[in-house]
Amino acid sequence: MDFSDSFRIVNLVVGVIMILGGVSQFFHASIQSIVIGIYVIIFGAGVGLLEFQIPPQVSRYASFMFSFIGRGIFYIFIGSILLSDHWTRYVAGSIIGLTGVAYSVLEFIPSIEPPANMREADQGWGAEQV
Repeated sequence: MDFSDSFRIVNLVVGVIMILGGVSQFFHASIQSIVIGIYVIIFGAGVGLLEFQIPPQVSRYASFMFSFIGRGIFYIFIGSILLSDHWTRYVAGSIIGLTGVAYSVLEFIPSIEPPANMREADQGWGAEQV
């Protein structure tokens, strides 16, 4: 089955939620929350932009973004650092984290193929051109 469009929409929604969760970090202004907010905004923008264009550096240095398990663990990590202080961060972190759990489970379901943008960039471990 081809769920490429569904995965694209889910990844775009997660990217937007990451950006909103990062912006919410600025409401409780401490150095730690501002730094976390900046990183989460950058990661959210990166997740969203990966759905439209894949720079060659990303597929080389962030190859974990091109597998279900890698992207799932990344989403779980970002969701867990958003879980703090205010209900908006708990909602954003929970949605992102649960999406990460779902992606991690999809790695072990062979009937569901990765979306097209993950297949095109994924050349496997050590598949560098010499």
